[in-house]
Amino acid sequence: MHGPDEVLTSVIPSIDRTQNFFPTLRSSLLAGAAVAALLATSLTLRAQTTTPDPAAQQTTTPAATTPPPDGTITATPSQYKRGKKKADPSDDQAKAVPTKDTKKAIKKNTKADALIGVDAKLPDKQLYDKAMISVNKGHFDVARLDLQTMLNTYPESQYQMRAKLAIADSWYKEGGTAALTQAEQEYRDFTIFFPNAPEAAEAQMRIGDIYFRQMDKPDRDYSKAVHAQEEYRRMLTDYPNAPAELTTQAKQRLREVQEVMATRESEIASYYGSKLNYAAEIARLQTVADTYPLYSHMDDTLIALGDAYESQARYWKNLKVSNNAIAESARARLEQLYDGMAADEYRKVVLLHAAAPHVEDARDRLSAMNLPIPEPTKEQMAASVALENSRSNYTISNRLKLLILHQPDTVLAAGSGEPPLVDPAKTIAPTVVQSEEANLKNALAAAAPPAAPPVPGSSTPASTPTSEPATPAAAPAAPAAPLAFQDVGTAEGAPATPANLTTSPMTATSGANSAGVGIEIVNHPAPEAVPATTPAPAPTTSPAVDNGLKAVGPVDAKPLPAVEKPAPAPDRPNEITGATPAGQVVAPGAKVSKPAFDKKDESSSKHKKKKGIKKLDPLPPL
Repeated sequence: MHGPDEVLTSVIPSIDRTQNFFPTLRSSLLAGAAVAALLATSLTLRAQTTTPDPAAQQTTTPAATTPPPDGTITATPSQYKRGKKKADPSDDQAKAVPTKDTKKAIKKNTKADALIGVDAKLPDKQLYDKAMISVNKGHFDVARLDLQTMLNTYPESQYQMRAKLAIADSWYKEGGTAALTQAEQEYRDFTIFFPNAPEAAEAQMRIGDIYFRQMDKPDRDYSKAVHAQEEYRRMLTDYPNAPAELTTQAKQRLREVQEVMATRESEIASYYGSKLNYAAEIARLQTVADTYPLYSHMDDTLIALGDAYESQARYWKNLKVSNNAIAESARARLEQLYDGMAADEYRKVVLLHAAAPHVEDARDRLSAMNLPIPEPTKEQMAASVALENSRSNYTISNRLKLLILHQPDTVLAAGSGEPPLVDPAKTIAPTVVQSEEANLKNALAAAAPPAAPPVPGSSTPASTPTSEPATPAAAPAAPAAPLAFQDVGTAEGAPATPANLTTSPMTATSGANSAGVGIEIVNHPAPEAVPATTPAPAPTTSPAVDNGLKAVGPVDAKPLPAVEKPAPAPDRPNEITGATPAGQVVAPGAKVSKPAFDKKDESSSKHKKKKGIKKLDPLPPL
């Protein structure tokens, strides 16, 4: 008989016993089975330690914690967990650190929620949880029905405020014009009924988001952008104690809205500039510079404003004026004034926007005007660099989004800086025109010579005329007599006044210092009383004096012929009343025959139109 070792040796003859750790093959197999059992037991215990069974923990008794008398140790999940007092550094679970997203989710679920410990078996809590599940699944109608049922059934529920806010959120998440309008009304009701709630700031923020989602491009309707700006400003001013995250988001949205509105104003200014309407262009550009300081193209705006002033200076420079010292001096003053205003705008670009893309254009313009180029300070350079670095850059996804969704371009909106919460007074075109008129008046006043001083020893100024002399002969020089009515036609060699034209001079004086008013009564004869061959004598009044005025009235002063009366119209027979035409004799009691119908002179719907070739024949039949 062979033993088991001999049998195994005969079956597996290739095994070398000198190379095994165990003396026999049976012992090695038993050892391998024991190691496998230990590994399986350790994995099972670790799994039980990771996810302990609550039932097993409740059924554990103190008696089970005492070791049995035979000395064997029976490891249970609760005992294993209790016995492990200190975490092993080599354990992977001890090194696990929650990620940023996990912390954010936990914070979102547990932030300032006073209802965490509320019993989930309450009916209002069950309705609220059911509605929230429906909202997450997109069943907004079902969620609103459950929330409204909860509000009507449990008016004193502690979930009332949350339910009202959830109804508004369901409308907001549903989207669409009608749904967003209803969501806005729900959010406004929430801010009215719960003004001191922490969620009131969030509700006001959502109202601004509603208009932000409906905002169109700058060249379209901008009413949504105006409303969005108002709502975000209200959120920042009415809720100063809002969470920092919500305040930061509201400021960024306000910067993006103001970016769109500034782009609209700049495009309108560019249109007016193309039409050479400098007053309207300056008004729009000045409004952008005053109202939207964080605009991404502020350097272009200031340069365009300086170019508009430079265009006005060029206009006054090229204006042709008469050989007048006053006009020439005023023109030079206006040119210098507008050149200085343009240089001021270029300096703003160099100093306040030193890191802007088009700052070199402003430097070149200052160099062309032979003016020194200022250097910005370290603080100004740092502020400009921080502002430009806070802006985003264009990417393929951004460009595709703008191309497909037709949304306004807010990629270059600033990411830092305080957006203005109050708009300054807008600059309008009439104000610019009035300032230009004031500049012109000031230039003329500065170029005019000073007024003559008053004469010493006289109470009246030197410019006041003295009283007229008593008699015209005593005057040193007789003043030139003005043109009379009858002398107007003879100013440039017109025919002289007829001989039978008489004048009666009348002079009225009201005092010694009052100027005389000359009145002459002219009596013109009838046309047939003037002979054609009678020479015209000299006028009885003073001769006409050439004072540089042109003659008024026609050169030929011949009277017009009498108006001829038109010939009377011939009598026409009245066919309606049956009147007898003129020249027709009718016997007494006879019936008047109706005249024949003539297609050439009359038209009627009772007679048929011509047809066929007769219609094309323009000549009457012979």
